[in-house]
Order: sequence, then structure tokens, then C-alpha cells
Amino acid sequence: MQTTTVDVPTGDGVADSFLVRPDGDGPFPAVLVFMDAFGLRPRLAEMAEAIAARGHVVLVPNLFHRFGRAPLVDLSGLGDDSRRGALFATVSPMIGALTPDVVARDTAAYLDFLAAQPGVAPGPAAVVGYCMGGTNALRAIEALPDRIAAAAAFHAGRVVTDAPDSPHLGVGAVTGELYFGHADHDPSMTAEQIATLEKALDAAGVTYRSEVYTGARHGYTQADTPMYDERATERHWAALFDLLDRTFRR
Repeated sequence: MQTTTVDVPTGDGVADSFLVRPDGDGPFPAVLVFMDAFGLRPRLAEMAEAIAARGHVVLVPNLFHRFGRAPLVDLSGLGDDSRRGALFATVSPMIGALTPDVVARDTAAYLDFLAAQPGVAPGPAAVVGYCMGGTNALRAIEALPDRIAAAAAFHAGRVVTDAPDSPHLGVGAVTGELYFGHADHDPSMTAEQIATLEKALDAAGVTYRSEVYTGARHGYTQADTPMYDERATERHWAALFDLLDRTFRR
């Protein structure tokens, strides 16, 4: 397996990214991984490598590339729960800059880059996202349903809001399959909000699975944070690999 840092051209400069390629000539299906709010770091490279080991070419772009190259914040306190609020305050403007239009344009650029890589199978890709990356994975498949066959969102927050462009309102555009692995203790995605999302998905006739991971906190897959939950993370891997295997008929 080969993990490299690459620069992906977009309409607004380049996005520094991890690119992970499995051994062999392929062709391998393409998978986009959308980061959480803390950005590119070793944990996300590890997760991309786990996906690539299943026979996928994986790209993990710096979604905050307009603000500079990663790391954009001091991550020395990532393991300290008491410093989490300060970190979120720092990245909040970066999260807010990821409007639906920006996500759509950037995702098209990421997919173009992946499609041009040697050994990448033709056809639609899949996208998986964590925390705010999960929300933007949903945005991506809504914007580019012909280019993304499946999307998985784990401990995604603010999928349902009162805003006129709330992500859940766009699910009617989705033609592929969706998976949601909700955190049980997540103020950014409450039981009421989950029910609203599922109602919208049902009304749109979308193929999906929506599951609550009992006892898990927001951020449960991130082993470099206090939110990490090993059992929930293993469940997430099983669900993700099941989705990818179905999507790519492996």
C-alpha cells in the first residue's frame, strides 16, 4: 500500500490531500473520505489505509484548503476534553465557509482527480464522512448523484436544521444508497432530528440505513480524541465495508 500527500487542483487553488493506493494494478473503485473538523492528521491517514486495504483508491482532501495547508490548528490539545471547545471555536469559520455550492464544486474537482489516477475503475465513486465531513458527504451526493453511488455519514452533526438549505431537504436528489451511523449522545443530531431525517428519506424513496450507536458520543471513530469508542468504531467499519461491497459488487 502506498500513502502519499498530493495537491488536488480546484477552482480556488489546490487542496492538499492524502492519496492511498492499494497494492496491485486494479482497477480499484474510488472512495472519497471527508475529514472531521480537526483536519488532516495521522488518524485520518490510518482510516484511509483501512479502506484502501479492501481494494479501493482513497482520497482524503483538506476541506479547509482555502484557509491554508494542514494542519491549520494546533492539535496538541486534541486529547484534552477541556480544550475541545476552543478548538471548535477556531475551526468554526472554516466549517461555515463550506457552503453547499463550495462543497459541490470541490467534490467535482476531487472526483476528477481520482478518475484521472492510474488503476482507478471507471464509474461512480463512494464518499464517507465523519462529523462535519459526514454532513458534507450528504451534500456531495445530493449535488452529484450521477458521480457518487453511495455515501456514509458517521456521527454527522447538523444534518437537520431550520435553515432553508438544511442538508436533509435535498435528499430527493439522491439516487444511490445512504448510510447514517448516529452517535447516541450527540446534541448536534438529536433523536428528534434523526426522526426528521428519516421521514425525509422515506418521503423521497431513498435507499438508506439509519442506525443509532448506543452509548457512543459525537466523534466516536476518532481514536486521537476522548470521544473514541472502540466498539462503536468496529461497528462503523462493518457497516462501511458492507456498504462499499454492495456498491461496488465485490
